[in-house]
Amino acid sequence: MTPIRVAVDAMAGDRGSAEAVAGALEAATDRIEPILVGPDGLDTGGLELIVASQVVAMDEKPAEAIRGKPDSSLVVACRVAGAGGADAVVSAGNTGALLAAGLLHLRRLPGVFRPALAVVVPTERGPSLLLDSGANADARAEHLLQFAHMGSVFAEEILDRPRPSVRLLSIGEEPEKGNRLTLEAHALLAEAELNFGGNTESRHLLSRAADVVVCDGFTGNVCLKLLEGTIMAVLEALRESVSSTPRGRLGGLLIRPAARKVRSRLDPETYGGAYLLGLRGLAVKAHGNSSRRAIANAIRLAARGVEHGVVERLQERLPARVATSAGGRLGP
Repeated sequence: MTPIRVAVDAMAGDRGSAEAVAGALEAATDRIEPILVGPDGLDTGGLELIVASQVVAMDEKPAEAIRGKPDSSLVVACRVAGAGGADAVVSAGNTGALLAAGLLHLRRLPGVFRPALAVVVPTERGPSLLLDSGANADARAEHLLQFAHMGSVFAEEILDRPRPSVRLLSIGEEPEKGNRLTLEAHALLAEAELNFGGNTESRHLLSRAADVVVCDGFTGNVCLKLLEGTIMAVLEALRESVSSTPRGRLGGLLIRPAARKVRSRLDPETYGGAYLLGLRGLAVKAHGNSSRRAIANAIRLAARGVEHGVVERLQERLPARVATSAGGRLGP
């Protein structure tokens, strides 16, 4: 079996190239072949290196960075995948720059106007998909309709959810609640050929409000980071409480198996990243502060997407669904 080649941006993220290399080495198997993209002389531990001489910083404007730094590790990784030298891309770098480089070198799928970051949210009743989680800070109602279609195809094909449920993230469950965007999106979603269940509130996300939860990228990114921060704070508070007294430590021994199971399910690093759906190639955005474990899991997530044919299934099914449901209303 030919291994899945994943181009890894080794210069992105807050923890430096050593962490990216360590994550790539952890993910490497007979099935997964990480390819590191970074500076000449980078110690890759034996993994293949594609040399890139520039780095896109987190605070750079995406369009300017892509134009001004064509030899950056992020751009080179996307270029390699677009040319067929890798099956997928993983980067913990600038989200906007990854989107811009993806649009340039991987290109959009037919009919897609706005790619979206789709995050798999671990819930008590199985995974749920949240999109957009950060690719588009501004969006129109028509874009949210398309996100719902992309998420539904993903949920059917990858999460094995027949006729997946879809809900719109808002400030209340009533259809008349929300801002102009959510009100307009609600009307479009209600008319579409989707299993639309109306609005949902963010407090229901961890109890699986729906198979697919749709929102604009600004709202989704704020919501996602709040969830991640809250989960980590609660887990750390529990650890400190258990270890603070002899009685707590004794109790901790009894609950350790259950606590480890909960931590494994809720820890954001378990999934490692988010799919950038809507491109002709597969790209995974890892968190900027990703550890080696998170990078390794992001690479594995990318490999699973290749194995399941995420891009091919979206390409096959999305245009027909959008044409049927949108009635020509979609626009860039």
